[in-house]
Formats: sequence, C-alpha cells, structure tokens
Amino acid sequence: MKCGFRLPDNCRRIIEDLTNAGFEAYAVGGCVRDLMLGLCPKDWDITTSARPEEVKALFRRTVDTGIQHGTVTVLMKRESYEVTTYRIDGAYEDSRHPSGVSFTRELSEDLRRRDFTVNAMAYHPEKGLVDLFGGAEDLKEGIIRAVGDPAERFSEDALRILRAYRFSARLGFRIEEKTREAASRLAGTLRNISAERIRDELQGLVCSDHPEKLRDMAADGVTSVVLPELDRCMETSQKNKHHIYTVGEHTIQALMIDAKYSCLMKEDERLGAFVRLALLFHDFGKPECLTVDGEGVEHFKGHAEASERIAEGIMRRLKMDNDTISHVRALVKYHDYRPEATLQSVRRAMNKTGEETFRLLFPVRAADMLAQSRYNREEKIRYQKKLMALYAEIMQKKQCISLKDLAVDGNDLIRAGMKPGKEIGEKLNQLLQLVLEDPECNTKEYLLSKC
Repeated sequence: MKCGFRLPDNCRRIIEDLTNAGFEAYAVGGCVRDLMLGLCPKDWDITTSARPEEVKALFRRTVDTGIQHGTVTVLMKRESYEVTTYRIDGAYEDSRHPSGVSFTRELSEDLRRRDFTVNAMAYHPEKGLVDLFGGAEDLKEGIIRAVGDPAERFSEDALRILRAYRFSARLGFRIEEKTREAASRLAGTLRNISAERIRDELQGLVCSDHPEKLRDMAADGVTSVVLPELDRCMETSQKNKHHIYTVGEHTIQALMIDAKYSCLMKEDERLGAFVRLALLFHDFGKPECLTVDGEGVEHFKGHAEASERIAEGIMRRLKMDNDTISHVRALVKYHDYRPEATLQSVRRAMNKTGEETFRLLFPVRAADMLAQSRYNREEKIRYQKKLMALYAEIMQKKQCISLKDLAVDGNDLIRAGMKPGKEIGEKLNQLLQLVLEDPECNTKEYLLSKC
C-alpha cells in the first residue's frame, strides 16, 4: 500500500542509509499514525533490522539512549531520531517492564508487541505502508484497538490502559469493546505503575480536545484506582437552583467547555494546563462539604478551601512540579471569589490573588458558569464581562497592584529617615493600600509625604 505523505529529509536519509547498507528500516509508530491523520508528528521513530552496533557503525553522531533495549539516537543537522532494532520483549513480571528483550530480523515480530493497531504501522518511502493489524482501517473508523489479545497487551504493561483512554481523548476515537472490557477488568494493575507515569497520562487526557473521556474512565472503574476523588464527585448530587448535574458531571462539562471555547491551551500550553487542572479539581471538596437545609436544598459552603487542600494532595501524590501545584492551588482556592465590579475592588482582588492568577480565573469561571444551570446566567455573564473590562483598563493604564509597582521602595523610606526594620514593610503595605484605592497617589513625592 502506497501513501501520499512524505517523510522529513533527515528521516528519509537515515532509512535510505540503512537500506543501502543491506538492512530493513521503516518509520514506525506514532509518527506514521499522525502523518496518516494529517497531523504534524512531534517525534520520528525508526525501526530497523540492524543491530545497535551496526547502526552506530553507519552514522557519525549517535547517542546510546537505550542501547540495552536496542535504541540508538542518531543526530543529524541538530535533530535527533531514535533508531531501534526489531525486538521481541521477554516476560513481563511487574505490569510494566519486560524481563529482557531479544533482537529479531522480522518486522512483523516487532510490530506484534506494540500496544494499539493505530500505533503498529510502519512506513518506507519506496515500499509503502506495512499494516499487519488493521491500523489504517481503525484510523478511518476512529477506533482504539489493542494489537492481538487486549488482556495480554494490558498484562504486559498496565500503563497501556491509561494510554488507551488518552489516545481516545487526543484523537476523539472510541475504544473498541473488547479492549475497553479488558482495560476495566485489569484496572487494578495500574497500582503497579509509578505516579509519574500515571500523572503524564492523566494530564494528557485532561488537556486534550476530548476531556470527556474521563467519563468513560470512571464508568470502567479506572478512576477508582488512579483518581478515586472523581468517583466521589460522580456520586454527589447538587440539588440547588444553580446546578443540573452531579459534581462529577459538572466537572466534566466544565472541562469540555474549556476544550471547545478557550484558545489558551493552543496559545500557551503551560497556562492552559493550569486552567484544565484547576477545572478538574475545583469542586473535589464538595462531597465532604455537602449539607442539606430544611427545604431539601443542598449547599457546599467552604468547598473552595476543601478543594484546594484535596487538589494539593492529589498533585503531590502524582508528583507534579511545584510550579504547577502553586498555580493550580491558587486557581482552585479563588475559583468562587467574586469581588465587587469596581476598579478599586478589582485592584484589591488582583493584589490578593496575583495578576496572573486573576487573569487565569476568567477561563476557569467561564467554564464553571456555563456548566451550571441557566439560573441567573445572563446576570453572571454581565458580571464576568464587567470584571474583564475593569481588568483590561487596569492593565492598559499600568496601575499599581503590588509592591513591585509602588513608586517607592524600602531604600527610599530609609533615605527619607525611617530606620531599617519591620516597620519598613508595614509602611510600604500602608502606602500600597492608598494606591490600590487611588492610583493617582502612586508618585514618589506623594508617598514620601505620608511617611
């Protein structure tokens, strides 16, 4: 089968050099899948019948990145390409790593060990596509299907269970019935997988175009192992006029709204991830804060603080980096914070939350609001727009919202006659309060006159 796409020049050259030396070589896996979908691959992997030492002998610049597993990185014109020998994995004893690998000269054996049919295709510029397991048809039909027996694939590497849902979310595909059944049955083996691996797959799903695949994970019992807090939310009702979904379904709806309407993920992946994670966690405290009044209406007072605590616990459990934990905690903590829609109140709010957090709260609040009932929606939208306009005015006028924007600093106060000590900090904060109330006060002359 011939395909109409073209490999990058460096990738073609590596394949040609290996072929001219008497070996087989193909682009393989995710890059082939993405090319067939019209996407731009992030990485280019090459599989070959050549042994690692034979690959190294052919190319001038190589790195032994995973030579025990047959992988050599070939460096070419400031780009790197992983070249891996056809291999057969040994027995899997820990639901993650093979006890060893053995090299083979057969491409079919190498493709047979891969996870899903859409990732088990190889391509050669002259020979065309090698598709032994129906990957091209599954791409066309939008299906994630395990290669061979799904229970065997998941027993070999439990992480593949999460990868199935992540690929489903990234591509918008459905998981084939037998593959999904095996994932559900073997979900418990995910306890053998490291927190870092689980984190990467979960975050990849949440930050995808189809975060609603979390619903499938919950239905299949997978989140009960890797994110049990979501299961509690799925079971928690919200019987009040502001809501029409359970806490969990509201969470998923909010994620879907952000995926559909917000451009932040495409503009800045880091900030977009903070928003998605905040939306995932923002109501996780509701199950423990649930109260019911005399009329049967359910309330969740204090849920933002509880959600912040729970979110931090989950992020530390998943070994997220401190920058992510700090930003997401703040967004969860303040997601329900609604200052008065005046310039003074917005400046004080920006000072309280920090400018970046305040800015990121807009997409968080928008998704949260649109995932609620329609009760008072127009009023809520007007408030959001007013707040955004006030924020834009403050930023456009470069008004002072923190000590770093203040026209004086500690050295200025000392030169004006104040003694070094904690009184300096106290005085600076007093001056900042004046400026937050009236930005026109932010001049050195005026502020020093108040000392």
